[in-house]
Amino acid sequence: MKKIVVLTGAGMSAESGLSTFRSSDGLWEQHRVEDVATPEGWFRNPGLVLNFYNMLRKTLISSQPNGGHLGLVDLEKNFDVYIITQNVDNLHERAGSHNVLHLHGELMKVRSEKDENLVYELSPEHPEIHLGDVADDGAQLRPYIVWFGEAVPMIEPAIEWVKAADIFVVIGTSLNVYPAAGLLHYVHRGTPVYLIDPNEVKDPSGNVTRVIRKGATEGVIELKKLLLHS
Repeated sequence: MKKIVVLTGAGMSAESGLSTFRSSDGLWEQHRVEDVATPEGWFRNPGLVLNFYNMLRKTLISSQPNGGHLGLVDLEKNFDVYIITQNVDNLHERAGSHNVLHLHGELMKVRSEKDENLVYELSPEHPEIHLGDVADDGAQLRPYIVWFGEAVPMIEPAIEWVKAADIFVVIGTSLNVYPAAGLLHYVHRGTPVYLIDPNEVKDPSGNVTRVIRKGATEGVIELKKLLLHS
């Protein structure tokens, strides 16, 4: 089967009621991004950061995968589907996707403040962490999130996925955040590239071959029609 690699951004989960990471006013859920999504914000006020992500987890737990997530799962009947997501939610996995790589971390996981490899998964029944909750190394637990200014450790595996793609799809991302936006440059010449977004998105690579100006659910429906009848 042909290999489809999909890059998803905040627009993928918008129909599930999850807000985009950075809105036009620079706020995320009424918080300054600099206060809740940077190492500096963490060092200034870790309690604020922990409470913020506790709130996000509660929102995520009450949210459900939308038709776009489910449509990508349905594509696995005819294609090998690999998803690279900029999102920290687990909606792709909850929809049933089997191959998901998270570039920016995972909301339902936490890690040691000192050791990024000491990672723990939270349950929907116990989704909160607080000051004084520590890892096995004695360090404070922090969100398992790649904040602005931090390295993106999963970018190299993502590049390898993209290089092996027979079809590349971009859904719901502005292509403004690097290094994720740079993945388009690794698509082999001649590989079909589909971009699904209701808004105009500037392609930094010039590799996009087909634009579907729709949201995630309707866009994936149209994508399936194009791929299955081509």
